[in-house]
Amino acid sequence: MKIKRPKYIEDLKNRMGNGMIKVVTGVRRSGKSYLLFELFYAYLLESGVERGDIISIALDDDRLTRLRDVDELAAYIRERTPDESKKYYLFLDEIQYAISDEEIKSTKPPRIYDVLNGLLHRHNVDVYVTGSNSRFLSTDVMTEFRGRGDEVHVLPLSFSEFMQAYEGDIYHAWAEYSTYGGLPLLPSLKTDEQKILYLKKLFEETYLKDIQARYRIKKKVELDDLINILASATGSLTNPHKICQTFRSVYNSEISEYTVSNYIGFLRDAFILNEANRYDVKGRRYIGSPSKYYFEDVGLRNARLNFRQMEENHVMENVIYNELRYRGFCVDVGVVERQVKIEGKPKRSYYEIDFVANKGSQRFNIQSAFEISTAEKREQEKKSLVNLTDGFKRIIVVKDVVKQHYDDNGILVVGLLDFLIQTEWSD
Repeated sequence: MKIKRPKYIEDLKNRMGNGMIKVVTGVRRSGKSYLLFELFYAYLLESGVERGDIISIALDDDRLTRLRDVDELAAYIRERTPDESKKYYLFLDEIQYAISDEEIKSTKPPRIYDVLNGLLHRHNVDVYVTGSNSRFLSTDVMTEFRGRGDEVHVLPLSFSEFMQAYEGDIYHAWAEYSTYGGLPLLPSLKTDEQKILYLKKLFEETYLKDIQARYRIKKKVELDDLINILASATGSLTNPHKICQTFRSVYNSEISEYTVSNYIGFLRDAFILNEANRYDVKGRRYIGSPSKYYFEDVGLRNARLNFRQMEENHVMENVIYNELRYRGFCVDVGVVERQVKIEGKPKRSYYEIDFVANKGSQRFNIQSAFEISTAEKREQEKKSLVNLTDGFKRIIVVKDVVKQHYDDNGILVVGLLDFLIQTEWSD
């Protein structure tokens, strides 16, 4: 079954003809090529674009090795786009094959940049590129086109996209999704054994090898251990200093904070990991370390832990974080300061908001609560929200099935599955 990804089609439609190179980024196997070569290609045809005016070049295709030479590629593109009065669409997949090792090491832009930039000056060729492997991560592709690149970042399937391919009810779908995640190939795999093997091999034989080769990492054991530490601490505040303490106490390792910080950066560059920074809501400023780290896909996170430590509250928080990013929000961890009196003396207390989500003039203060079945638990989850005076919507997302409602404090309470499927909460 073809999974429609209307959010990304809309992202591409909104960038058509904008005079920039559209760079489609994302973790490997997230569906970048499928988005361009299947879904967006079909959209262009349905919109009346002639098939011959869409030039699709997959540079990893061994039948097209001659086009990896920049001069050959430039000549081929000119041959396919002869009429300057017509509009052409160029899809270049796995663009790193047209970039030499020498160019990767150089501080100068690769020659392919000049070729594509020249096409933009003609104003009749709309350019779309993807790329990612051990030599050149998709972040590197975006970096090379800085100034003329417009990024469309593709996440693994959101829960609503996953539901398109799932044959069953929404509750079993959540059980599947929260265990194995949303990489697009997974719905076609029939057994748990196949899914587990796919995720583990993908992490070990693709993602880790990409990072090790790209950054020439020698401390491979430490990188493995760091990923496991971060996977175990999903949604918890941490920083390189705390992680180094864990290395010393658990692994008897003297790895430096500098190395840990670099390795975290490499994982972020490969889109395996994302960082949520702390933001003082009342002071309207970033606080800095420590931060929270979330995985681009919960299935990859679970695979790293051999599908142990799958506490649903942590997985749920990671999924909510990814859902907010999928919907185009910038996401931080909120901190709210309150003055309280203890034994008659004023004292500062700090409460955490799981997510402060911003998109333009929109802001949502969101708390992820696995359950609020008792008055004590409800009070605990509301503490950070009740005294907010910024005027933005406050939301508690609960795992239970509940009828969406506002409580006495004006806080919207919404069930997790409704939050992931519906759009009403963001109106």
